Amino acid sequence: MPSSAASPLAAGAVFPAAEAGHYDELHGCMAAPGTEQAAGSVALAPAWAEFFHQLGDDGWQTLNRRSALLKRQLRDNGVTHNVHADQAEVQRPWPLDLFPLLLSSEDWRHIEAGVLQRVRLLDAVMADVYGERRLLKEGLLPAALVQGHPDYLRSMHGARPVSGTFLHIAAFDLARGPDNHWWVVSQRTQAPSGLGYLLENRLVVSSQFPHAFQAMNVRRLASTYRALIEGLKRMAPGGADSHIAMLTPGPDHETYFEQSYLARYLGITLVEGSDLTVRHEHLYLKTLHGLQPVHGLIKRVDDAFVDPLEMRPDSRMGVPGLLQAVRAGHVLMANAPGAGFLESSALLGFLPALSRHLLGEELQLPALHTWWCGEPAALTEVLPKLDRCVIKPTYPWSLSRGTFRAGVGPLMNAEVLQSWAESIQRTPDEHTVQAYLPPSQMPTWHADHHSPGIVPRSAILRVFVVSDGEQSWQVLPGGMTRLVSTSAGLTSMALGGSSADTWVLHDEPLPEDLLASSSVAASMASPSVAALAQRERLITSRAAENLFWLGRYTERAENSARLVQIILQALSGDEEPSYSVLMWLGQLAESAGLMPEHAPALLEDRHGFENALIRSLGDAAVPSVGYTLHSLRQTGVALRERLSPEHWSFVKEAEENFLADCGEWAARLPSSADALRALARLSRALAGITGAQNDRMWRDDGWRLLAAGRQIERLTHLADALSRGFYTNAVHDAAGYGVVLDLFDSGISFRARYQRSRAIDALIEHVVINHQNPRSLGWVTQTLSTRLNHLHRHDPANMEDLSLRLHPLALEDLPRLCQANEIGDFTHLQEYLALCIETGSELSKEIGLRHFTHTGEVRRSVGA
Repeated sequence: MPSSAASPLAAGAVFPAAEAGHYDELHGCMAAPGTEQAAGSVALAPAWAEFFHQLGDDGWQTLNRRSALLKRQLRDNGVTHNVHADQAEVQRPWPLDLFPLLLSSEDWRHIEAGVLQRVRLLDAVMADVYGERRLLKEGLLPAALVQGHPDYLRSMHGARPVSGTFLHIAAFDLARGPDNHWWVVSQRTQAPSGLGYLLENRLVVSSQFPHAFQAMNVRRLASTYRALIEGLKRMAPGGADSHIAMLTPGPDHETYFEQSYLARYLGITLVEGSDLTVRHEHLYLKTLHGLQPVHGLIKRVDDAFVDPLEMRPDSRMGVPGLLQAVRAGHVLMANAPGAGFLESSALLGFLPALSRHLLGEELQLPALHTWWCGEPAALTEVLPKLDRCVIKPTYPWSLSRGTFRAGVGPLMNAEVLQSWAESIQRTPDEHTVQAYLPPSQMPTWHADHHSPGIVPRSAILRVFVVSDGEQSWQVLPGGMTRLVSTSAGLTSMALGGSSADTWVLHDEPLPEDLLASSSVAASMASPSVAALAQRERLITSRAAENLFWLGRYTERAENSARLVQIILQALSGDEEPSYSVLMWLGQLAESAGLMPEHAPALLEDRHGFENALIRSLGDAAVPSVGYTLHSLRQTGVALRERLSPEHWSFVKEAEENFLADCGEWAARLPSSADALRALARLSRALAGITGAQNDRMWRDDGWRLLAAGRQIERLTHLADALSRGFYTNAVHDAAGYGVVLDLFDSGISFRARYQRSRAIDALIEHVVINHQNPRSLGWVTQTLSTRLNHLHRHDPANMEDLSLRLHPLALEDLPRLCQANEIGDFTHLQEYLALCIETGSELSKEIGLRHFTHTGEVRRSVGA
């Protein structure tokens, strides 16, 4: 790597120094008071000089564009962070800076050795605490920090994990001090977050700087993720073929995106508590075709919620009996239950002595000086130092012990400090005091049209350690850097923090990195060709239900949007619609739920009906188009790990753009032209969703359920619309005849076959019987029958093949359907349409009973 001292960038590039008292990552030294300096007049750290050199001569001028592309890519990929501190609880785009944090190989060797030693120590501490308890007996650990901690699980005492390893994924938050030394600030051992966001950060940032990424020999990540999964499978009870799943709190959790992203990347099943059940001390996944064993569980649910039988009885995120299955040795849980007490900042002060006692080693990577105020001597020592320290809760996130937001002494006045001192003296054991460290500051890019440039921001590095076998760990060569805009050094995404990628540099490419770079999504195992041919992706009952409703909501949105377009065009067209057509359109709007409860009838007040119809399009209180799009998006959220980024982007943007169009009408009376423009734009978006579902999804049983949901929705909607058209005699009107073809989206194909014919038998043949028209009822029933027949091929022999219920719909012939009685009623056709509606409704119910609830009750779906 070049060691040039000056940046080769064109004139105009400026490199401001970090704030005084912080280590300056950009210049590789402790910052002193100063001002911005022009490129070429100040020495940069060698790594940063090389990074900017790789941008080229016009690199400075391209940074704004690269920043915009980065934000667009995050938005297009749907990378979000749910901020529950926000009153609106919205899904915000993941905040990511353009520049990565650059770490030299020397820095990384020190960090890697230090955190590997610490994870060995924490695992040994946990083994003792849930085993012999010698540390407590000998006074090396206060009982209040272990047995008094809300996250200590007495029920797990004496339970040895399957692999003998307690910690499989641990995270350490590190900060570089002004003296260029790295310090441990905190540790996460219960359900560490960030592994998924870290992957997305790497993907997006490296795509903006591909030449620098390649030339600087940045360490790759794939091999470590692969080692994690392979290690878990070897250690789990099922051996190399173990089924590993990830337990998520669900789509409402703030980091759900990264959980679904990580599960998809690792090739494991993302599950919620309701997807699992314990039978005879074994864990099973409820799938579309019955129960499948689960041997390992990566949990992203805190211990207090994992088992409502032994922990919080009000938890809906856990699995009754799960802890007993773990104690019985039938499930490997990563991490082992009960690791939460290790996250207490107070523990950091005791780890040096514990390391000497358990490992016979001095800690290579020190933690910030920490005092637990529950010790009288520590309390006496620390009270005079509060103005130079950070005050943290001993039991963070606890609902039963005192918790609070950390306070930073250097940012407090005397009055506030006195209030903190009094609070500490009242409940000393609930307070831990840690030395304040000004964290290093790295360059970040401030994208602005008028004054773009570098802004130094304080950085905290989260490093991850993962197990690759029994009592063996690897450090992920990188990390998630979190940034803050102040010098406080407290990072929180919920409070406005952001992130940066972390590049670990090396002098030469390492063999494992070359192997990983050949295929980022490298296979996690090497099964035989025969096994690969027979392997199918497991589909949970919850995912199956959501896929079924994803199909129904997509079809329903298309049908509703098309119906509103037809109604508005009929009311404002050149040809005056007849009384029967108006009656029919009014009935269709009402049956589809497009009208508010007290809206005027179409036959009584056409103008009022039209205004109410348009006003309700984006109204969430009415099951109209906007409501259906919201339901579609909510269902898509629960399926993020199964949808391609493009598919999800289509779903998200369809709702957002349509509601934005409707929002423009809030301050004025909308016209039908406004609505038709919005509906036309929506129709194009829905076509994209349909294309993603038909052309981008794996043809497994989940997709067959999605397709079945669409066909059932299409069958019942079109059969009902056609039945009402014949009942009102609207189909005999020229305008009504055209409306039928528009509803079935069959106008072009019909006129290509029958020109301008208005014969009823031609209409019935084209939209009811014809098996080449994908919108005809005949094609729908035939396709639906095929989907259901294939879906039930694995069902027990004594279970009914639901496709048989569609056979009566295929027996009708055209002459019979076109036969009218003496008063002009098409009795046989109406009977056939009624059977279509009844069969569709019954199939929907039976599919729910068989595949979703596995009981005698039908569960109500989201938004249904």
